[in-house]
Amino acid sequence: MELALFYTFCCLGCSAFNDLCFKFFARKERSRGLFVAIIGVVGTLLFCFLPDKVGANWQMTLFWGVICGIFSAVGNILLIESMTNLSAGMCSTIYRLNLALVVPLSMLFFGETLTLNKYFGVALAIAAVLAFLPAPGKKSDASGDKKAFILPLIMIITASIFRAGLGLACKYGPMVGASPNGINLIIEVIWIISGLAYFFLKEKDQCRPDAKVVYYGIVSGIMVAGIIFFMVLALRYGNASVVLPIAQMSFLATFILSVIFLKEKITALKIFALLCGTGAMILLTC
Repeated sequence: MELALFYTFCCLGCSAFNDLCFKFFARKERSRGLFVAIIGVVGTLLFCFLPDKVGANWQMTLFWGVICGIFSAVGNILLIESMTNLSAGMCSTIYRLNLALVVPLSMLFFGETLTLNKYFGVALAIAAVLAFLPAPGKKSDASGDKKAFILPLIMIITASIFRAGLGLACKYGPMVGASPNGINLIIEVIWIISGLAYFFLKEKDQCRPDAKVVYYGIVSGIMVAGIIFFMVLALRYGNASVVLPIAQMSFLATFILSVIFLKEKITALKIFALLCGTGAMILLTC
């Protein structure tokens, strides 16, 4: 279990820095599709050198690699788009709301036991997420009017559902003979395909490539590869109901980084959210 926790916290760190990179990228009008494609190229180059990419059953590796790739690519495109209007701390937190789905689904599909500590941990994690949401009648983190807030909110909630699917699929695939390294590689290839499709279908007449897209793509590509690599390793050695909720608590680190680098405001509710998140971490690892 100690090894699983080590890999989990490595995944958490990569997630926090990647969320910050996403926010820096999304502050200006740039091609999201090309950005995602470059991330996929970097990850593919990193993962193509890993051993045993076929596994015991190449059909399972291909199938679950594609499933995981779709969950990962679509979820992250929605995350990037939502960050155009919402703060990094808010997006990162709501994106991690999927842990409320991961824990009960882990019990349903994998037969994992949920203790009272884990139930309280999930409750505190949900409280942390809700504390980041704007109170009724108050100004939100979104720029512009109420409509400019609702659509990004729908996007980030949908992204969190895809993130839950990714975590569970990464756990189940290797259990039925898929190669973890093969899944990692296919995920990155799906990022390339999804990014290019998004560019040609939505952006080719609006956005042009520039140096910043390449720069952010390379940095984020390394972080995304780290997220996927360490998450698969953590799931190999630990329970999904523990590994995935902790990894998704990266919003705590993202919040701190966003305050330092993006000058996002600190409020009493955000501090409450951080305390709840810390409590959730402790309870979920007991």
